[in-house]
Amino acid sequence: MTDYATLAGGCFWCTEAVFKDVIGVESVESGYIGGHVPNPTYKQVCGGDTGHAEAIRVGFDPEQVSYADLLDIFFATHDPTQLNRQGNDVGTQYRSAIFPETVMQEEQANQAIARAQENASGKIVTTIEPFADWYPAEGYHQDYWETSGRSNPYCMAVIPPKLQKLRKSFAARSRAVTA
Repeated sequence: MTDYATLAGGCFWCTEAVFKDVIGVESVESGYIGGHVPNPTYKQVCGGDTGHAEAIRVGFDPEQVSYADLLDIFFATHDPTQLNRQGNDVGTQYRSAIFPETVMQEEQANQAIARAQENASGKIVTTIEPFADWYPAEGYHQDYWETSGRSNPYCMAVIPPKLQKLRKSFAARSRAVTA
């Protein structure tokens, strides 16, 4: 059985690359959630007027990796203390947010925020938002790191440090480390 976690932590190219490396993750889809415009385009979301966040929808096997573990990885591989931004990406579309699909996921999200706050250098600003309509991003955004990211200077600057953090802090969870 596949469970899902929907997370927004800045650029979806960068979060997608991290979670594709996690053992137990079966799929990662980039998309948009939390806005008020049906079927938004990348251009609309980047404009910051639709209310959507760039997010990923992670399909995972809960017998191999727990939702709580995914949340801990999420907090460790982006900066949850930056309001409406991640690095050079600025705007509400780059907010740090969790979109729980169940009451249990919401409880675990609150617990994960509390765990992350213990080690954070500032106040965690990650929001827990109601699960809403999910809109997959355009095809060229899917699997971006594998298909185009290594020739994109932005991705080359941002993604490798995130993968290093995953592989160092969560070595037992990384496909690259355990392969």
